[in-house]
Amino acid sequence: MARVPPVGSCSADTAPRKRALEDTREAEGFSFKRRSCWGILTSQGSWADRSPLHEAACQGRLLALRTLLSQGYSANIFTIDHVTPLHEACLGDHVACARALIDAGANVNAATIDGVTPLFNACSAGSITCTELLLEHGAKPQAEPCRPSPIHEASSKGRNGCVEALISWGADVDYDIPHLGTPLYIACVSQELQCVRSLLDGGANVQKGRFLETPLHAAAQKNCPDIIKVLLEFGASITSRNLELKRPVEVAPPGSLAEGLLLLYEATPSSLCQLCRLGIRRYMGRSRLHLISQLQLPTLLKKFLQYR
Repeated sequence: MARVPPVGSCSADTAPRKRALEDTREAEGFSFKRRSCWGILTSQGSWADRSPLHEAACQGRLLALRTLLSQGYSANIFTIDHVTPLHEACLGDHVACARALIDAGANVNAATIDGVTPLFNACSAGSITCTELLLEHGAKPQAEPCRPSPIHEASSKGRNGCVEALISWGADVDYDIPHLGTPLYIACVSQELQCVRSLLDGGANVQKGRFLETPLHAAAQKNCPDIIKVLLEFGASITSRNLELKRPVEVAPPGSLAEGLLLLYEATPSSLCQLCRLGIRRYMGRSRLHLISQLQLPTLLKKFLQYR
């Protein structure tokens, strides 16, 4: 006769099977609860977890993404933090996935609970193609107040192609965020020379930085002679004072190249050519600088006025 195990115990051979059965039932119960929860959340337009569509967009799996869309997944499905698949595609520089989502009706101006848009993600990743794709389909080039700014993000990370795309679509090159300053100031702080030049070419105010701190102050502090030269060419003032009443030369590291360059500039009068160029550009105004190429002037002079 087989021995009956005591109550509350299991024999050696039945214990694993019992545990496996309990695990299966537990897993099935969890799966059912998860599916029920998923149904409730999606009916309200939200989902606490990332969907398969988010994963496909994140990994750039275009075929899987198209299959999921054809099966009825909404291109605008979002997580509890309001992250959409388009956010994921743009952050990963997956242009084909981003295009497929937009064609399926994805909102190009969707914002997370932190105010991050797909355009911000594209600029953060340095995806010029995604940036242009979003702008072509109605993405706002200018960030709304109190939301993360794409042009600041691109300027801080040296995404020059994205900066140029944003400028060409009407982004404000002088957009001032109190705790950050202007894009030009951010580019100087981040020592991104190409972004500095693109912003200045786009008409950025060379004197506008963060509070009384000018872009030249930032470049001097970071000891960036190349950026200092560009700022001075565009008319940056060497006499501006910050909150501590210090001029750019006084915030440069002692004995640095930045200090030497600024001291030399202070001792050398500006050339007549430079004064004329600054005067003409100032007279035309930022909004009309793009018309320089249409002036009835020799090509050499037009290039001079355009710093080319």
